Amino acid sequence: MKTIRLTTAQAAIRYIANQLNEDGEPFIAGCWAIFGHGNVAGIGEALHSERQHLQTWRGHNEQTMAHTAIAYAKQLGRRRAMMVTSSIGPGATNMVTAAALAHVNRLPILLMPGDIFAGRGPDPVLQQIEDFGDGTVSANDCFRPVSRYFDRIIRPGQLLTALPRAFRTMTDPADCGPVTLAFCQDVQAEAYDWPQDFFEQKVWRIRRPQPDPVELEQAAAILRSATKPVVIAGGGVHYAGAHVELKAFVERFQIPVVETQAGKSSLPWDHRLNLGPVGVTGASSANAVCAEADVVLGVGTRFQDFTTGSWALFSNPKRKLISLNVQAYDAAKHGAEPLCADATAGLSALTEALGDARFAAPDPALKADWFAAADKVTEAPDPEENALPTDMQVIGAVQRSAGPETVVMCAAGTMPGELHKLWKAGRPMSYHMEYGYSCMGYEVAGAIGIKMAEPDRDVICMIGDGSYMMANSELATADMMGINITLVLTDNRGFGCINRLQMSTGGAEFNNLLDHAQHVNPSRIDFAAHAASMGAETRKVSKIGELEVALKEARDARGPFVVVIDTDPYPSTEAGGTWWDVAVPEVSVRETVVKARENYLKNLKLQRAN
Repeated sequence: MKTIRLTTAQAAIRYIANQLNEDGEPFIAGCWAIFGHGNVAGIGEALHSERQHLQTWRGHNEQTMAHTAIAYAKQLGRRRAMMVTSSIGPGATNMVTAAALAHVNRLPILLMPGDIFAGRGPDPVLQQIEDFGDGTVSANDCFRPVSRYFDRIIRPGQLLTALPRAFRTMTDPADCGPVTLAFCQDVQAEAYDWPQDFFEQKVWRIRRPQPDPVELEQAAAILRSATKPVVIAGGGVHYAGAHVELKAFVERFQIPVVETQAGKSSLPWDHRLNLGPVGVTGASSANAVCAEADVVLGVGTRFQDFTTGSWALFSNPKRKLISLNVQAYDAAKHGAEPLCADATAGLSALTEALGDARFAAPDPALKADWFAAADKVTEAPDPEENALPTDMQVIGAVQRSAGPETVVMCAAGTMPGELHKLWKAGRPMSYHMEYGYSCMGYEVAGAIGIKMAEPDRDVICMIGDGSYMMANSELATADMMGINITLVLTDNRGFGCINRLQMSTGGAEFNNLLDHAQHVNPSRIDFAAHAASMGAETRKVSKIGELEVALKEARDARGPFVVVIDTDPYPSTEAGGTWWDVAVPEVSVRETVVKARENYLKNLKLQRAN
């Protein structure tokens, strides 16, 4: 056996650079790195030696670097991913939130934080977390519950099994998620004689599991018995690339489709069978067909509470649930009839199994009435009107300015709900929402990842002042890398979404909007000046018409372009939506809370576990 002598870190990076996807591209497109004493000498030197084969970028925060990597993988339908490395202490734990985000959303990312010395000579090393009863614990154990595969590299030869396991996880359609390889810093620098064939190029193919014949027949039998079926399109439609199969399936059988946050854009918004977004932030048209449905076919959805109205939306007492999902855990949720398969394969098989079955198409008035209501709240206000613009009006302006290749993205706060309801997505993956973990601070970094994934697309990031303040540092990264993204920053002076939720549950306005917080000085943040200080081209506008002009200017920017507009924190789209289970206090001195509790108990009776 021929061998080559390399450090463990050099071997890891060389192996990673030689793992390809089905298109012959490196599966790991590059590495985001902030170096510290736990990774600069070992992994840092290894990345430098392989820089011609594996590009390295430097961000400003480990969490947001990981968010960029996650958005990249999401936008490419999990066909490629990125690596992120950090030092051993706060740099590592900064990435835990991002790992949780990737875990919830079933997205691949390779996290390689440095770790303590395996040899323990200098214990306790700088930034080391000491467990008084367990000498094997380090800060990186925080990654265990939020990783799909976790390993700690304490000997060089462990890479021979750990790295193939890592890539198996990231390219498995069911187990896909974050991989954490905690890399002891002394082991990174240790030399070892590696088999040369370990570094030969390998192609990782994402399999398409076929449906079990018995599960298929049971699912088909349930569907054939339906009178008012509905399809819920989730993110799995995108990951499986099942857009053509979904369209063919629903057109053949005349079944209405509703879309989750992750599944939005599975069908074009104007397709007659696309009844729009579902659930808490859903359209009245979509929720109406869901409430009446006797069979609900979920395709690639994990049935999050926003989708199901906390399991009160599907109110037909005869309702049956079928879950077509590549992950058995998701396929069997809430008493569903599982159809465990790839979405493309499953829909194709179901199409054949259903034969000449036909169902009554939905009433076209449902869709027409919904979009009439949606268009009303997104239309431009009178130019002479002095009231603050609403978020809905901002969305309308962005929609009118967007082109066919635009990708709109967001993550948390007011905008996800309004975008889910109101945005008209014309092509697959033109709507990118991180709402599995609803992580504030994903937006700027995520927009960079989307643009890196699809450089020819216009990427518009919708972000509130709250999320911007949490994580804006990668705006400087976008400028330094010459990445053209557009940020529409709506300043409602605080956490407007949660303030409305607080009020709707009977609470007093407290600690959400900046004007209601206990501050000595009023907020004086100049967001346009701040963004400009990090290299962005900026505009501060006050009117919807001015916003549309600025968005046209953004197309010619050579880097990040930020438009700031003040908005009213109170209005939201009244049409559509459904109940969401947010527990209201059972006892309170506030009459508004008591009334909210009464309403809560009424809705709670609508819930059903399966």
